[in-house]
Amino acid sequence: MLFEIIKAILYGIVEGVTEWLPVSSTGHMILFEEILPMKVSPEFWNVFLVVIQLGAILAVVLLYWNKIFPFNFKNKNRPLIRYDIMNLWGKIIVACVPAAIVGILFDDILEKYLYNSITVATMLVLVGIAFLFIENKNKHKRARVMTLQDLSYKDAIIIGAFQLIAAIFPGTSRSGATILGGLMIGVSRTIAAEFTFFLAIPVMFGASLLKIVKFGLAFKGSEIAILLTGMIVAFIVSILVIRFLMSYIKKHDFKVFGWYRIVLGIIVLGCFFFHVI
Repeated sequence: MLFEIIKAILYGIVEGVTEWLPVSSTGHMILFEEILPMKVSPEFWNVFLVVIQLGAILAVVLLYWNKIFPFNFKNKNRPLIRYDIMNLWGKIIVACVPAAIVGILFDDILEKYLYNSITVATMLVLVGIAFLFIENKNKHKRARVMTLQDLSYKDAIIIGAFQLIAAIFPGTSRSGATILGGLMIGVSRTIAAEFTFFLAIPVMFGASLLKIVKFGLAFKGSEIAILLTGMIVAFIVSILVIRFLMSYIKKHDFKVFGWYRIVLGIIVLGCFFFHVI
């Protein structure tokens, strides 16, 4: 039991780091399982893989509360409802619809056929190449969307379409796909990253609820301990990583993450070819 808790801590660190960097948290978790598998049932592992992300999502809620909570209960001199934030949530919901539909209808099929090292490695490389291409293309261009208010519903739908790709192919990276989609249509790096963070809230809450319902709430005491440990660690690490990323992209582009994805993808493909994994 103690060793599984230690593993949960390590998984929480991996989740907290990779959920927000555009390198694919699910892909890293699948690869990490090949190296350090947890001694749990396959059913619980499928729940753990998704629900651990709730810890990371709660970090976004904490850090961006003032930007995402639309109600004002403290300042009587201001409106009760912040309609700019309500409008932002409208865009978030629109962007989440495609991935939500696919997740509900095809979750089991996608897990069965695509949640494997080969798919992860292939998507790591392809999206890494896409990051290098888009960053080079946008090198001397000024972003069209510089604030969340400038982001239109059309922009949100396009970004949501990229999120759909990530929902289908593990290794794409949900954050990577949505940031990439934002960059392609002229959204600044900062706003693309922030909107990606906000998209994760309904997506991951919905995905976690779906997994828990399918599992049937039949958790053992040890499974609850493992899950809570992973979530708490992911929460703490996510706070640090989000702050780092937002500071980093003010002065740098996403190329380093593109190269990281390509190198890791090639290594994984090589390991699979030589039967190392």
